[in-house]
This record gives sequence, structure tokens and C-alpha cells, in this order.
Amino acid sequence: MSAQAPVKRITVPQIAARKGDVPIVALTAYTAPMAALVDAHADVILVGDSLGMVVHGLPSTIGVTLEMMILHGQAVMRGSSRAMVVIDMPFGSYEESPEQAFRNAARVLAETGAAAVKLEGGARMAATIRFLVERGVPVMAHVGLTPQAMLVMGGFRTQGKDQATWETHVADAVAVAEAGAFSVVVEGVYEGLADRITGAVAIPTIGIGASARCDGQILVLDDMLGLSGRVPRFVRKFGDLGPRADQAIAAYAAAVRARSFPAEAELYR
Repeated sequence: MSAQAPVKRITVPQIAARKGDVPIVALTAYTAPMAALVDAHADVILVGDSLGMVVHGLPSTIGVTLEMMILHGQAVMRGSSRAMVVIDMPFGSYEESPEQAFRNAARVLAETGAAAVKLEGGARMAATIRFLVERGVPVMAHVGLTPQAMLVMGGFRTQGKDQATWETHVADAVAVAEAGAFSVVVEGVYEGLADRITGAVAIPTIGIGASARCDGQILVLDDMLGLSGRVPRFVRKFGDLGPRADQAIAAYAAAVRARSFPAEAELYR
């Protein structure tokens, strides 16, 4: 009897080829158990720096470190076998120079086994993206609302309200595509602008708070499941597990206080 063939992970070229094809399903995950749940359904698992807020209780992504991203990336790789895993480069780990970006991106890929990294920024990051790609580091870009720039933007503000700014955002997307990014996340922009960006680039666009006509969509898993507190207005909850988890924990606490657990002997029969 022959052994079952191992599951092959989705690759960067396969995702890049999805432009205008079947929409790309992407979700975040930060732990092995959640990665295992997502793996059967998603094409891409992003180990997002949103883990700073979702897992570690930070007020923003600014305090996330490279070591945190690597640790969670390792966990997600262990919990998944099919989806392509992409890991965010955290704030301060790539902006200084292309050389800094390559050194840290190479470490992320070597220590996690992930397929690619993601970094934020449009035209200003094009030279860095080109430097990475030419040296064998696949890059997913990120334009529009870029959370790591929230201090400059004055918070999480939807981009493109003024149509006079649209060409700048489109130029950002074109710049990262021409630099060699294999896909681009388009976050927090008006629908018409997201459609313009999708039509302007030859690589897949992955929307979050953008347009249903992007080449794929991504959400923070905990937001989508209703496990977070306050979530962005654009997030559609596909589950409401927060209240159910609260009920389960309350039931457990009541059982402990009522001493209604089975005897030890019964547990080990």
C-alpha cells in the first residue's frame, strides 16, 4: 500500500496567477490551532502584525517586534499544511534601507519557513521591494490605509475621500507592482478607488474595507468570528463566538463553585 502523498502548499506563482480569476481567500491567524482551522478554507494565511492588538493587547501595531512575528509565524506554519503563509514585516524592521529590509526578511523566511513577507507603503517602498525580490524574497505589498503609518495619518482613516488623491494611490499600487510584488493588499479605501487600483495593476489585489471587485479579500480572523471587542465598520461578522465563549466560561466557573466535577477515579477509567 502506497503512502498518501503529502499536501502541497499553495505557492507564490499560483497566487500571482489568480488575477481576474477565482477570488483569493485570505485570513489572518496567529496560533497553530487557529491556523489549522483556517488552512482548509483559505488560500493565504497572513500572520499579521495585528497580532499586537489581537493577541498581546497593544494599542496599535507599532510595538510589535520581529521576534514576535517570527514566534507566531512558526506556530502558524506548524498548524497549517496547505495555505500559503505570509508574514508581516513589523514597524521599524524594513524602512531604514533595502539592506535592513533584506536582512530581516531573510531571517523571517529562514526561521519560519513561510513563503513571503508583507510590507506597507507604495512608491516610497518600491526600491526596497525590488531589492528584496531580486534577492529571492517574495513580497506582498500593502497600500491605501497603512496601519503602521497611523501616527502620521492621525489614526485609522479611510483613504480616497477626496478624488483628487486617487491618482496618488493608484500610482502607489502601480509602483509596487512594477517593483515585483506578487500581490497587493488594498486597505481602507473608497470602493471606486479600489476598483481603479484593481484595474491598473497586473497583480492580484486583496481588499480589506475596499471593494468586492478586488481579486481577493482578507479579514482579521478574530474580527470575523466576533471574538474581538470593537471592530471596524467594514467587517462583516460571520460568527459571534465572543458571547458563546463567555457563556461557556461562566458555566465552567459555576460548575467549579458548585463542586459539580466528576470524581478523579471516574476520569481515569
